[in-house]
Amino acid sequence: MTTTVTAKGQVTIPKRVRDLLGIVPGSKVDFRRAADGTVVLTRADKKQAASRFAKLRGHAGKGLDTDAILALTRGEA
Repeated sequence: MTTTVTAKGQVTIPKRVRDLLGIVPGSKVDFRRAADGTVVLTRADKKQAASRFAKLRGHAGKGLDTDAILALTRGEA
């Protein structure tokens, strides 16, 4: 992915990279130079993007035990 540097030294982070890192308006980013001379972009605010599995994770609700959950999934409730 290629982007252009503006006269002010600003660049637009490509959407695919923003989505991958979970960068949203107001996010802090950090640029670090790696040992091989490349520059690595990371989130500096330590909030990791939710994985696709974390987005699916949830809970059945308060006060439900295993039997109640099974009854709900079987349509017995």
